[in-house]
Amino acid sequence: MSYTESLATPETDMPDTWKESIYQQREMLGRMLHEPLAQIAKKCIPAWGDRDKLDQVLLDAFPKIPHCTYLYVLDAQGVQICDNIGRTGLLPEHFGRDRSQRPYMQEPIPPWGFLLSDAYISLVANRPSLTALQVVEAENTLLGYLGADFDLRDLPVTGRLYEEPCDWRQIKGDPAIRGTVFHQTRTESLLDRNLDQALSILEELLTQRGMFQGVIHFSSSRATVWVMHDPYRYRILDHEALSDPDICLAYPTTPYPDDAVIPQRNIAPILKMLGDLRMADETIYLRSASINIFNGLVSLTFSCDGSHYMRHDDFLRKSTGFWFGDLHDTATDEELIS
Repeated sequence: MSYTESLATPETDMPDTWKESIYQQREMLGRMLHEPLAQIAKKCIPAWGDRDKLDQVLLDAFPKIPHCTYLYVLDAQGVQICDNIGRTGLLPEHFGRDRSQRPYMQEPIPPWGFLLSDAYISLVANRPSLTALQVVEAENTLLGYLGADFDLRDLPVTGRLYEEPCDWRQIKGDPAIRGTVFHQTRTESLLDRNLDQALSILEELLTQRGMFQGVIHFSSSRATVWVMHDPYRYRILDHEALSDPDICLAYPTTPYPDDAVIPQRNIAPILKMLGDLRMADETIYLRSASINIFNGLVSLTFSCDGSHYMRHDDFLRKSTGFWFGDLHDTATDEELIS
């Protein structure tokens, strides 16, 4: 089976995630590189064992490999038997280099004789790179490998940016914090003393003043906010700002965006639920939370340092009882912090 045939039936129903984005990018690179490298490998066979002749084959071929950083040939043991060929010509210092322990030499080469390696950090430039390896064979005998190195900065990105999945995700935090969670008690913060007013101010900013993302740090009494008028810079609202409704005058009135995933009417209930989770228990309590109206996600980080990411509508369907259950039930608490 050829490399092209191996791509004829890719995995189906893959989620639109960063992994699928990488898969699509690698598929494009493989289709682009496999045939040219296979042709160069054939031309290396008559020159095998002659450094100068191999150098010349690669010099002639280098312009035909798009975005390539280096071309070289290795023997069957992974030792380089020609110079590196780069954009500036010959680089003889690489002759005789043992590449057998490099990441791309540790990956199994597929039956069709072509490997597009996983990305790794290069030794020379210390940057993310990948290598394409083409087996060189003569009369069913392995002679070695043709290698082509690529700097990820030089490679084209043809796919669209992946979308963050909306499935509920739970991420464990610092084990040291989780291990002592039942020996701690929530200390009232300045924000806690004025929580209802602070949440009302955030509601105004989110629904009427162009704020599209915010992180509420309950324990340290501040919020970090992003607004549509200046989306690349965040602003920090401390306790004083969050206790003064005049702060809303610092942000221009802005229509709630039509393409927001979170409906405007849901902002107030989400903020109220965050406040309830902050105050519901003295041991397991909300330390911080975030909301983004465009991707529709709410995140929660509890005193156990465990974090949850979930769709806004899923979040609203959960009561505080879902998160804490019977506050005297240790098993429920353990489940929350796991």
